[in-house]
Amino acid sequence: MKLTKYSMGIGDRFMHQGRAQLAALASAREAGVEIAPVWNKSYREHQIIHSQPEQTRREADAAVKALAWNGPYFVDADHIGLKTVDLFLDSCDFFTLDVADFIGEEASAADVDSFVAAFGRLAGDIAVPGLDDPLSVTVDAIRAVAETYLFAVQEAGRIYRYIQEKKSSPFVVEVSMDETASPQTPAELLFILAAISMEGIPAQTIAPKFSGRFNKGVDYAGDTERFRREFEQDLAVIAWAVKEFSLPSNLKLSVHSGSDKFAIYGAIRDALRRFDAGLHLKTAGTTWLEELIGLAEAGGDGLDLAKNVYRGAYARRDELCGPYATVIDIDPDALPSPEAVDRWSGGEYTSALRHDPANPGYNPNVRQLLHVGYKVAAEMGERYLHALRVHEAVIARNVTGNLLERHIKRIFL
Repeated sequence: MKLTKYSMGIGDRFMHQGRAQLAALASAREAGVEIAPVWNKSYREHQIIHSQPEQTRREADAAVKALAWNGPYFVDADHIGLKTVDLFLDSCDFFTLDVADFIGEEASAADVDSFVAAFGRLAGDIAVPGLDDPLSVTVDAIRAVAETYLFAVQEAGRIYRYIQEKKSSPFVVEVSMDETASPQTPAELLFILAAISMEGIPAQTIAPKFSGRFNKGVDYAGDTERFRREFEQDLAVIAWAVKEFSLPSNLKLSVHSGSDKFAIYGAIRDALRRFDAGLHLKTAGTTWLEELIGLAEAGGDGLDLAKNVYRGAYARRDELCGPYATVIDIDPDALPSPEAVDRWSGGEYTSALRHDPANPGYNPNVRQLLHVGYKVAAEMGERYLHALRVHEAVIARNVTGNLLERHIKRIFL
């Protein structure tokens, strides 16, 4: 199964916005750009929502049928490992192998020695087309990469082979190493790709760690020029590694927590064009936020429900923020009280939540809190799902517009 040049991971917590999401990609297609939708949902999200991967599959299939979409589409077992993959085997055809937790664990001395023996030939100055300067690597540096990353890649290999053994149908593989403390250098990425090749993993996307903060649902925080250099260097390294290590020809970068990183979208767009490269962009939970925005816009019971979600998230912020502590930065003092929010109009609520930094009412702290607060809505059960159905039209308009105007047009069109 081959992934297209461009693809988007379109998370949908409550599995009600498939058609609205696909409508944005259909508009891109009409404009001449093919972007494959990848409905992604992690084990953690399924546990919180009390949903199953087969429900995500049904949502995707129903959206494709409703819009007569005849392009490729996928359902992603997002951030899985050996302990969680079984739940996804029957319903998914895209597997994000998350091995960040294994970075730093050392492979056996014999395996490290074998890796150095296989790739020590590259020690010296490596001239990579697209880089201003050659990559200067030593045998010791190659060994250091093996000692840091080889075990993690081997774990990815174990997960891949397990899936291969259990599934008779084809699937796409991504290797994810983004949820770690330090970004990988271009030289480290090159030898990580060498290890992926040695392990026999047909990875079509790779998710490295970039510098800067990729917090959930808000803009990039960091040195945008440094990101531009890193991104371009990674594209160049991937193109070189594909040929050198016989990796899949469509191997491309995956940007996790990529939603709403407006400050770097220009750099990504320019680099993709310069290198004629592909991209997998994960928009994650912003669809859920667009649901809240739609409910607030609808007014009446919809607005009341959105306010109740905020009240619950505010009261339980330590519990809700804990699992996401590394990817959110919330100033508690900048959060309005639930009593204040109760007095908001629909316009005030949407101004605070919608990601429009030019709006003086925008509050990134509110946005991040509600981003991780979907558990509150999940516990409302049918009350919340009923509201999604009643206010489908206004919610769908926001979901489609968010994907098309804020993401697709800024990068791909």
